[in-house]
Amino acid sequence: MKNTVFEAFNNGRFEIPGAKSSFAQIPWSKHPTFEGVELKHIVTGKETAGAYSFHLVRIAPGKSILDHIHDPQLETHEVIAGKGVCINDGQEIEYVPGVISIMPTKVHHEVHAGDEGLYLFAKFMPALC
Repeated sequence: MKNTVFEAFNNGRFEIPGAKSSFAQIPWSKHPTFEGVELKHIVTGKETAGAYSFHLVRIAPGKSILDHIHDPQLETHEVIAGKGVCINDGQEIEYVPGVISIMPTKVHHEVHAGDEGLYLFAKFMPALC
């Protein structure tokens, strides 16, 4: 599963005044529950005193993040590449590049990747990890 736009993010960097980190140096982690889902924890609660965390997410073709909620986190998805569907609070949202979706705290949601896979930039407030 390779997409040039997503690879630009995968090899990008996070910069703030006085600090910079390369995403290429951060390993991918398999999702602890959902097969075919990998995460790259690019900014964690450790760096933000628990305020927020940012993650790259890649979902293999035909794989899913099944129904779940986050408490106390609000979650956002920015679709970078690929296609899929998100069920957000019972409503189906087509996931294509450029779509942004917000899942408030305690709202059920799930994500299903299409035939190309799905690539997301996910943010959590407060931090997921």
